[in-house]
Amino acid sequence: MSENKQKKIKTKKDSKSDKAIPESNIQDLQEQLVEAQQSAKDNWDKVLRAQAEMENLKRRNAKDLENAHKFALDGFVKALLEVKDSMTMGLKTAQQDSATIAHIVEGLQMTDTVFLTTLAKFGVEIVNPADEVFNPELHEAVTMVPMPDKTSNTVLEVVQVGFTLNGRLVRPAMVVVVQ
Repeated sequence: MSENKQKKIKTKKDSKSDKAIPESNIQDLQEQLVEAQQSAKDNWDKVLRAQAEMENLKRRNAKDLENAHKFALDGFVKALLEVKDSMTMGLKTAQQDSATIAHIVEGLQMTDTVFLTTLAKFGVEIVNPADEVFNPELHEAVTMVPMPDKTSNTVLEVVQVGFTLNGRLVRPAMVVVVQ
């Protein structure tokens, strides 16, 4: 090969100027290009892995949420089983020949206590407004009774207690109010 051709192979001319680019610069640029391509490939791989991880995380969260909805009342149901057991024992006692009304009443009171304790564990509170000022946000007036010796707009009698769950009204107390 002629010396001229070898020079043309080893150097290339810049289109904007007539200056020749040395071969070492070309090699540097090619190495930089290879490095940039490798970096781009590595970054693309990281993006794909992150995307796959996000999809897996979404699936796991969806499954966890589904299980949370399915089994949210698990602890509450287990606690209510104590009440069921108490009622079963009370029924057994009531069916015995030696059962008295006093024993049955005592069993019912114990079951009521277990039930209310169980409700309290889960944030359920009783609204029992006897002798309190009538509050339409917590109480429902069944009737109003005129009583001159009692303070007006107070609860005279609680017909049915109400309940709140973590401070939110579930059922208002049904009350008789002094007019």
